[in-house]
Amino acid sequence: MDAMGIIGWIILGGLAGWVASKITGNDARMGAGMNIVVGIIGAFIGGWILSLFGTIGVSGFNIWSFLVALLGAIVLLVIVNAVTGRRYHPNT
Repeated sequence: MDAMGIIGWIILGGLAGWVASKITGNDARMGAGMNIVVGIIGAFIGGWILSLFGTIGVSGFNIWSFLVALLGAIVLLVIVNAVTGRRYHPNT
């Protein structure tokens, strides 16, 4: 957590989790707290995925870090949806 303080992680995680929940259709089932948790976990997942390609992950409070967290949050929510059997329904 050297790159950002706890407030930065909360803000970045909340935004990334919220956008990912909109993309994956989970927004109706998730509150602000869950969006933050999904975004923060997503930042770690996205950083790990990008490290496999030799790229840096979360580097501070910036657009790149947001995109990394968003990628990881989407991956996380897709996996959760696959395990729970939930599908994306744009009309719900």
